[in-house]
Amino acid sequence: MQLRVRALETVLTEKGYVDPAALDRIIEAYETRIGPHIGARVVARAWADPTFKKALLADASQAIETLGLEQKVGDHLIAVENTASTHNMIVCTLCSCYPWDVLGLPPAWYKSTPYRARTVKEPRTVLADFGVTLPADKTIRVWDSTAETRFIVLPMRPEGTEGWSEERLASLVTRDSMIGTGLAKTASEVAA
Repeated sequence: MQLRVRALETVLTEKGYVDPAALDRIIEAYETRIGPHIGARVVARAWADPTFKKALLADASQAIETLGLEQKVGDHLIAVENTASTHNMIVCTLCSCYPWDVLGLPPAWYKSTPYRARTVKEPRTVLADFGVTLPADKTIRVWDSTAETRFIVLPMRPEGTEGWSEERLASLVTRDSMIGTGLAKTASEVAA
C-alpha cells in the first residue's frame, strides 16, 4: 500500500496536480493537530480530573477549548459516558458525520451503509461483530450524529489505573472506544 501511495503521489506531483509541500502540511496536521490521539488526551484528562469530566459531560465543545483545542467540525460536540449500566455507540444514519478533529479520519466501516443501518436496529449484534460482548442487562444507547452535532464516547476507565499519568491513561484509549464499537485497553495491555 505504501508503495502504491508513493507512486501515485509521484505521478500526481510530476503532472503538477499535487504540491508536495501541501501534502506535507496535511500529513503534519493529521499527525499533530487532528486525530484520535487528541480524543485520547481528552478522555485521559476526564479520567484524571473530575472537574474537567463534569465540564466535558456538560458541554464538550467548551471543555475541549480549555485544553487549547478548537472543534472545527460541526457546531457542537457532545460527550456521552459509558457506565456500569449503559454503553454508548455513535453512528450517523444519514451520511458519515464524524468528529474527525478529535477522532481522526473516520474508518471506512463507519461510513458503510450496513454499519449505519444495523447500528440503530441491532446494536448488540454490531458490537459482537467488533468483538465486544456486553452483559444482557447493560443498556446500549445509540447516538446519531448530524452536521451540527457530533458525539464522542467517554469510555469507562479501566481498573488498576489509579495514579497513572494522563499520558499513560491516554495510551489506553482507542478510536473505537471513543465511537463505542470498542472498549478502552486494560491496564495489562499497556503494562509499562
